Amino acid sequence: MAVASPNSHRQDNQPVYVLHTYPFKETSLVVELFAHGFGRVATTAKGARRPRSAMRGMLQSFQPLLATWSGKLELKTLHGLEWGGGLLLLKGEALMCGFYLNELLLRLLPREDPHETLFYYYSETLKTLASGHDLATTLRRFELKLLQELGYAIPLQQDTGSAPVQETADYNYVAEHGAAKVGRLSAHHNNGVQLLGKTLIDMANDDYSHSQTQQQSKLLMRYLLAHYLGDKPLHTRQLLIDLQGL
Repeated sequence: MAVASPNSHRQDNQPVYVLHTYPFKETSLVVELFAHGFGRVATTAKGARRPRSAMRGMLQSFQPLLATWSGKLELKTLHGLEWGGGLLLLKGEALMCGFYLNELLLRLLPREDPHETLFYYYSETLKTLASGHDLATTLRRFELKLLQELGYAIPLQQDTGSAPVQETADYNYVAEHGAAKVGRLSAHHNNGVQLLGKTLIDMANDDYSHSQTQQQSKLLMRYLLAHYLGDKPLHTRQLLIDLQGL
């Protein structure tokens, strides 16, 4: 992997994924990249909307690519793309799940915040989606990993009183506070999601084999994401709900 001098503000052949593209001026596109070691990078692909553009056919989501860009400002100039190897084919619901991951990253990941671990996890999650197996659990794992990597505290093994979560106890989970036993006086008792301690323990152990854990973890992650996303809902979230309740 080649990296030019910092003074040139040019990066050559960096591993990336295309998160999103949209029109820019008459013939160009803005291309949102998720780049290894650089995080979310906004670039312009000049002339990419022209029918004969060499870059046009390369701008495909979910494919490992190598990108070259330059620029000092927030909006860089994309000079070229090459295939990074290992083409992935996402179909049907798996394809919608992939677009959901991309929308989450676009909404929650700050620009140019590296998150190398998250880049690797995103890449592995795409491969899991391509297999077409257990899509719902794959989404829960990525949602939790994303929030944890972004620095949001998601305590799963201790309650708000620093006591170990008990498998058979009922809890009320409130964003930015954690799990409080149901019945315990709390200023946040009207908010949050009610779930069983086993669900939190299972999530901490990356075990989604139990049907109740699958259902309650979905409710918890939907609630937490809504909290951190704010008033603007995700477009792909509703589509997934309409499809299979993923």
